[in-house]
Order: sequence, then C-alpha cells, then structure tokens
Amino acid sequence: MSMQDPIADMITRIRNAGAAALKKVEMPSSKMKVAIAAVMKQEGYIADYAVSEDGVKKTLAIDLKYYKNKPVIEGVTRVSKPSCRTYCGATEIPKVRNGLGTVILSTPKGILSGREAALANVGGEILCYIW
Repeated sequence: MSMQDPIADMITRIRNAGAAALKKVEMPSSKMKVAIAAVMKQEGYIADYAVSEDGVKKTLAIDLKYYKNKPVIEGVTRVSKPSCRTYCGATEIPKVRNGLGTVILSTPKGILSGREAALANVGGEILCYIW
C-alpha cells in the first residue's frame, strides 16, 4: 500500500518516539524529509540526523533531544495536507505559541523556518508547526 502523506508519517513517528522516550527514530528517507530534519536540528529540536543507504533504499535516522527526561519537542502539527494546501506570504508568516515555536515552510528558496523565511522575505506552503 502506498503512503499518501509521507511528511505526516514523519511527524507522527517523531511524536510517537518522543512519547515513548526513544533515543532514535528511523523512517524512509526523501530530500524533503532530510531538509525538514535539517531545519529541526538548526532550531534545536533534535540532536542530530543521518541518512544511511542500504542498496537502493535510504533510511533517515533522527536522534531525539531530551531536557530533564522530557522531549524537547512538546508538540508538532501538520498544517498543509495533500487534500488542503495552506500558503502564506512573506508578511503573513504565522507565529507559533507566541513566538516560542517554529513554523516550517516550503519556499522557492527551499525548506526554511519561519524566522529564516521572514529574513529572506519569501512566503510559501506551511508544512508544519513545531513547539
């Protein structure tokens, strides 16, 4: 059976691994998933990520980050879905939890956090909120 929304699957795996207090979570890899993981690492939500190749199949492994035995990622929500895409302009980038969270956007300049997109003055598709 084919996966309809691989980004939602990635987000769900990260959320479930944090709830189960796992150190590492693995999933099938893609360029977009690696770019989202890079933004999460840059914003300090995950410790590290790595892509391993097993023949043709690539796997993305994400090392989760914890503070005082609680996951740093308290919540993550998928916003733009395949059935209903959500876009915003450069001046309309939403704030997550009054600036305490991060919005991840797919822009013409690549996958960026809301802060980077505002500095680059670009808008795009809102992929997810993370706090």
